[in-house]
Amino acid sequence: MATIKDIAKEAGYSISTVSRVLNNDQSLSVPDETREKIYDVAEKLNYKKNTVRLLVKNIAFLYWLTDKEELEDVYFKTMRLEIEKLAKKFNVELTTYKITDGIDIIPDNIEGFIAVGTFSDKELAHLRSLTSNGVFIDSTPDPNHFDSVKPDLAQVATKTVDLFIEKGHKEIGFIGGTYHNPNNDQDEMDFREKIFRQYMEEKGLLKEEYIFCHRGFSVDNGYYLMKNAVDNLADQLPTAFFIASDAIAVGCLQALNEMGIAIPNRVSIVSINNISVAKYVSPPLTTFHIDIQELCKNAIELLLEQVLEKRKSVKTLYIGSNLVVRKSTN
Repeated sequence: MATIKDIAKEAGYSISTVSRVLNNDQSLSVPDETREKIYDVAEKLNYKKNTVRLLVKNIAFLYWLTDKEELEDVYFKTMRLEIEKLAKKFNVELTTYKITDGIDIIPDNIEGFIAVGTFSDKELAHLRSLTSNGVFIDSTPDPNHFDSVKPDLAQVATKTVDLFIEKGHKEIGFIGGTYHNPNNDQDEMDFREKIFRQYMEEKGLLKEEYIFCHRGFSVDNGYYLMKNAVDNLADQLPTAFFIASDAIAVGCLQALNEMGIAIPNRVSIVSINNISVAKYVSPPLTTFHIDIQELCKNAIELLLEQVLEKRKSVKTLYIGSNLVVRKSTN
């Protein structure tokens, strides 16, 4: 087996320099050409092949959300921070571009991208003109050309309905946001609502008057929608609600508590994301845990497969979610 000494001799650098490069010592100031040559020799000599990470440069992180959207939904902020952390771990040189920068600011020489947010057809076409290496997190806007990794929300929706039915609920409602289509600037039905409708119809339990949706996945929107539900339905309020996100659910809880409606004795709630605040609200929120770290790790690994291993087939990966039972259901 090759040693650091062997690599140093072959590459023409000191043992100390080679050791620090292979251990990703960021305090070491050497040209990129030096690092790349050492990595190339390490790979050639098969030195710790599974642990040496080549420096992957010119990767764009497209964070296509506004500051307001990030502030309203901590889910995406957590995702951004996790991607930035994992990029360092995987030795990926990442440059972040925001929706406010515009798609045209992305340089022509990118090796690939990781993307979060909503993209128009025009933006997707522009990305295809730049690179064939790309991964979307939490959405699948271009499955014929780019990879994606996302939570299995269909599984979440059907499991939630099954859970409510097992607990004896027949009057089941839905509260959520909408999907904003950037191509026509219109609000459209969100995927979670679509699956809920389909599955409830299969069960013979779908009631249109129990569905409340409005643009935005924020606490304020949840408060507004639950107030609207109570005002419209009064004593006919469903005994259970599937809520599209924890942020919306927090607003729903605030509204129900304010109006003196008992949770879960009168209304049971199940949500999605398991953000940090979910365990501290009153009552603590039953929610599906979305493993953001696993989503982000798989996104980077998929991208590295494309850039380093030259994989050409397109992958779409669904990550399962676990239910965390707390006191908002009975």
